[in-house]
Amino acid sequence: MSGSAHSTVLSGARVVLPTGTVAGGRVIVDGDRIAGSAREGAEIVDLTGHWIVPGFVDMHNHGGGGASFTSGTAEDVLRGVRTHREHGTTTLVASTVTGDLDELARRAGLLAELTQAGEIAGIHFEGPFINPCRKGAHKEDLLRDPDPAEVRKLIDAAHGAARMFTLATELPGGLDSVRLLAEHGVVAAIGHTDASYEQTRAAIDAGATVATHLFNAMPALAHREPGPIAALLEDERITVELINDGTHLHPAALELAFHHAGAHRVALITDAMDAAGFGDGTYHLGPLEVEVKGGVARLVEGGSIAGSTLTLDTAFKRSVTLDKLPVESVVQAISANPAKLIGLYDEIGSLEPGKYADLVVLDAAFDLKGVMRRGEWVVSPGP
Repeated sequence: MSGSAHSTVLSGARVVLPTGTVAGGRVIVDGDRIAGSAREGAEIVDLTGHWIVPGFVDMHNHGGGGASFTSGTAEDVLRGVRTHREHGTTTLVASTVTGDLDELARRAGLLAELTQAGEIAGIHFEGPFINPCRKGAHKEDLLRDPDPAEVRKLIDAAHGAARMFTLATELPGGLDSVRLLAEHGVVAAIGHTDASYEQTRAAIDAGATVATHLFNAMPALAHREPGPIAALLEDERITVELINDGTHLHPAALELAFHHAGAHRVALITDAMDAAGFGDGTYHLGPLEVEVKGGVARLVEGGSIAGSTLTLDTAFKRSVTLDKLPVESVVQAISANPAKLIGLYDEIGSLEPGKYADLVVLDAAFDLKGVMRRGEWVVSPGP
């Protein structure tokens, strides 16, 4: 670190570390990194009565602030990214929705440039390789069976920025596509699927490692046909995405997933669309029109839930206060686990010396009070 780098000591807070919570702890920031010791003359910021947790990592997010990651300009994407940063998400993977393959490839090029610039952490392709009977908010006439050649086309178009593909792995070409993704170091996620228990296990054996928004857009758990949910919950190789907005999941379903998979296998996501951090109104998710009322997004035609308006600070508070989950478990699910899945845990996801100074300050009621990204305040905690 150069001699001109700014040094700050955040002191007095409850600091959540990988080893547990330290009361009256401190985090030392030197330039854009967390440091093990403070410089002489470092600025002291007293955060007594607050929590300091790692910056949130959202690996499934379609937009926010009135802007969509699936359409629009680079400036539109950045507006959405800034909105989520103001709510604590210091690392974000931009998710697409089903579209024409050539258009998705062009979109991947733009998102790859923003990845290279450090604004987003990569691309998640959700569709078009999903099951029409579990399509959710995806345009049915654009859906197609997984084809390893077409999957490879999108990987190549992403120029190293592809992080995850959501696939209905039971469809023709599904298992071969999973194997291709695993070979290229890209996460294969099982979602928008009508797979049986046995088909889901086959996909996991082929290399799938994530369940896209578990419980949503897949068959329900049944006692004679346990379907994908049982297979995804029981297998230690799978991390399950959960949308904790009070709409997508009943609290009992969330508790079931945390209890059965364990906090080390949960990733809290938003699945946010344009209206997140923006408000009710009419929007588009890819080619489909969406109406947001009371913070709930649904397709105008058919009424399917169309993503969420969730931000991760709300998911964090809800998980701790309403669902009564331990703070340390929520931190694991909202920061460490997704950072590991997208291959960035050596830089982000926990408050350890050498990692980026990405952190969130919460008050005693778990309301967001400050956000730091790369050592700079996005939201200042104030006096």
